[in-house]
Amino acid sequence: MLTDLPNVLTLSRIAAIPVLLALVVADRPITDGLACLVFIAAGVTDYLDGHFARSRKQFSDLGRMLDPIADKLLVGASLMVLAGLQRLPFWGLYPAIVILLREILVSGLREYLASLRVSLPVTRLAKWKTGFQMGAIGVLLAGASTARLLHLGFLPVAVIGSIMLWVAALLTLLTGWDYLATGFAHVGKDAPVRPKGAR
Repeated sequence: MLTDLPNVLTLSRIAAIPVLLALVVADRPITDGLACLVFIAAGVTDYLDGHFARSRKQFSDLGRMLDPIADKLLVGASLMVLAGLQRLPFWGLYPAIVILLREILVSGLREYLASLRVSLPVTRLAKWKTGFQMGAIGVLLAGASTARLLHLGFLPVAVIGSIMLWVAALLTLLTGWDYLATGFAHVGKDAPVRPKGAR
């Protein structure tokens, strides 16, 4: 199981976290840029592990368990280090809190619904949320110093990152409410039920 390519990619996403944190803490233009690249590479593995799992039919319980955990660890660690180093401008701490709370909420809902054999599918809106969230974190990790290093100092990097983070937080609230409503719809149902829309 550990040698399956999808699982290797998922584990690499977890292994990238301490590297990412060390680069951010170093707080240099070059290390900020590298941190952004590590984050982007980790995000790409999130797509690739699912792609290879489907194309190679390499599905496993380990992969199903680790994939969402790796995503949440990567996002949570990135937001916390940005907050700890005071690199979340324009009240950016508040959308970051909303995003982290939503991740905890969805994890709990998935665990509860799994006991009822009910799946919690990823919605199109949730994919948009993930896109804005990953984009915002990548921009904030790069920071203005990396923009200057690339001769793009004219770009309002902090403003762009903050706006994207606030959009992600808004989408987080909407998708979180949808998932919560799904959870409440199954509260008290002890017998296994089929997912809505299942044939």
